[in-house]
Amino acid sequence: MDKHDGRDAGTIRLDDPWYDALAVGWGEGGETVPPRPDAGGRTASGASDIYLEVQRSAAFQEVRGRYRRFVVPATAGFFLWYVAYVVAATTAPGLMARPVFGPVNVALLAGLGQFLSTFLLTWAYARHARLRRDRAALDLRWTVFEQERDQERTGAREEGR
Repeated sequence: MDKHDGRDAGTIRLDDPWYDALAVGWGEGGETVPPRPDAGGRTASGASDIYLEVQRSAAFQEVRGRYRRFVVPATAGFFLWYVAYVVAATTAPGLMARPVFGPVNVALLAGLGQFLSTFLLTWAYARHARLRRDRAALDLRWTVFEQERDQERTGAREEGR
């Protein structure tokens, strides 16, 4: 149970729409229900319209932009670091075999540096996501959930007529 800082700050949301989503049939390739025409003969808006509206929103674009601004440079930097290690190991064996202290040489330090940089990058990604994207993504999730719930209520009322 997480607190949601939005309109109802301080309340605990117990009805998380994504909790155990696969258990209710989402994402399992099941049948899709085509949208029903409304009273005017037009097709009623479905969940796909809600998702398209959210995808076009400025909030969604900001979340995606923040993601890309971190991931693209981080991936490029890590890939270059990895390629530099492999190239140095194959083209400059003398440099890589140079002892630093005792039996520890440059190649061993660079190899351990690969592991260290992996853990540091993982930590940096998790921190970036937590501080810069998670709250905005959660707000978008609740927006979609509330729009779908309103749509279901409207559809249930129309069927009851």
